[in-house]
Amino acid sequence: MRRLLVPLAALFLAAPPLLARQADPVLERIKEEGMERSQVMEVYGALTDAIGPRLTGSPAYHEAVYWVGERLEGMGLSTEVDPFEFGRGWTLEGFTLEMTGPYYDPLTAHPEAWSPSTEGVLEGVPVYVGDLSAAEIRAMAGRLRGAIVLPFPPQPAFITEDRPQPTEHDEPVDIGAPGFIRPQGQIPRNEVADLMREVGAGAYLRPDQGQHGTLFVLGSRNTPDDAAPSVVLSGEDYNRLVRMLQMEVPPRLRLEVRTRFHTDDTDAYNILAEIPGTDPALAGEVVMAGAHLDSWHSSVGATDNADGVAAVMEALRILQAVGVRPRRTVRIALWSGEEQGLLGSRAWVEEHQDELEDVAFYVNQDIGGGRTYGLYLQGNQEAAPVLDGWTRNLQDVGARRNVAATIGSSDHVPFDQAGVPSFSTVQDYRDYDVRTHHTNADAFERVREEDLRQSAVVLAGLLYQAAMAERALPRKRPASQQGGG
Repeated sequence: MRRLLVPLAALFLAAPPLLARQADPVLERIKEEGMERSQVMEVYGALTDAIGPRLTGSPAYHEAVYWVGERLEGMGLSTEVDPFEFGRGWTLEGFTLEMTGPYYDPLTAHPEAWSPSTEGVLEGVPVYVGDLSAAEIRAMAGRLRGAIVLPFPPQPAFITEDRPQPTEHDEPVDIGAPGFIRPQGQIPRNEVADLMREVGAGAYLRPDQGQHGTLFVLGSRNTPDDAAPSVVLSGEDYNRLVRMLQMEVPPRLRLEVRTRFHTDDTDAYNILAEIPGTDPALAGEVVMAGAHLDSWHSSVGATDNADGVAAVMEALRILQAVGVRPRRTVRIALWSGEEQGLLGSRAWVEEHQDELEDVAFYVNQDIGGGRTYGLYLQGNQEAAPVLDGWTRNLQDVGARRNVAATIGSSDHVPFDQAGVPSFSTVQDYRDYDVRTHHTNADAFERVREEDLRQSAVVLAGLLYQAAMAERALPRKRPASQQGGG
């Protein structure tokens, strides 16, 4: 019979603090292994430089699944590849955007994911319609057909500050990503793509909030096959083109986008691995760490989220290397489709509803880059005393403290909504919002080796303590059962 986990908050709060005990020698060996004999850079380097961008459904993503699976099995771990229906994949096979007159300049730009190809090479003066209404643009359809179109007003400002680091403030701070700075024309932003398709634009460009050539590049897997190709252009370059047109110094552009859709395999894949529990009474319970293996496509997805994947895999390797015999089963999950809406973790939670009562702890590594300082507690205040104790046991390797706030934008969310004690790590945010998150600058150099080692040790320490704890953490009620008196 499955052991039913229930909130035991009163017993838990009355128990002696777990932190009063002496240092755990196994925890000390975990720190030594992770800091002195780390293999985290082997994983990080393979994902970023060798495999590169890992857009869900792309051949590169599938290559990452195979590589990770072989790596985990090479550690002697039991692994499982978990498919779910996703849809067509996409890759960029060639791209050029350059200004050829009145002087030459290669422009800083990148196509959006799932954009179709252009019909060959487009050349000519772009047409600016950023100040017009939809009706006025439709009236210009003859001029816009096959043209390079600038459908947005100039970029009004640039993002210059990252979100605050909550572990550096005693008072609560805004924990989410800064809002996007977007030009506001007469046409709602979400209607521009359909309008460009309707008038038959050859391609359209949109400006971006990143400064110094930083591009925030996403895309929609639901883009129609006959959509107008879409390209993100640096705000500085976009604004220059508009100014040149207004000065009647028309810029001439050459643009080509070559892409491929992949329909042979429309599944996406999560990959999981575990160390079985050894306590007959607790082995059926599971403590988990997760990170998403997919990335966007304009760079190699270093801070989002190769660093998280490398740290999670290294955490499991550390536990294996020091010979931990966990009471509970320790599992890691590397998710797909996070960038398209937490698709992989949602699919897994939906498929394994009958197993969720046995998931005693889930921690997710995604939001931020570099060092790990603590946990977002997701409002689970009853669990705070134990979690605070676990984090204090890791302060000598750079952990700081936990944060009571809830952050709602990664793969811990489906677990949290299902009532599983689920948490997101608090990581470093330096240059994350302004420079690396979903950008063309999310490169290998954005993360330091010492920070990756530290993150892996913190994760391993949390998993170890969760696996060995006498009692399970208190559980929140599932979202469907909360509220309403």
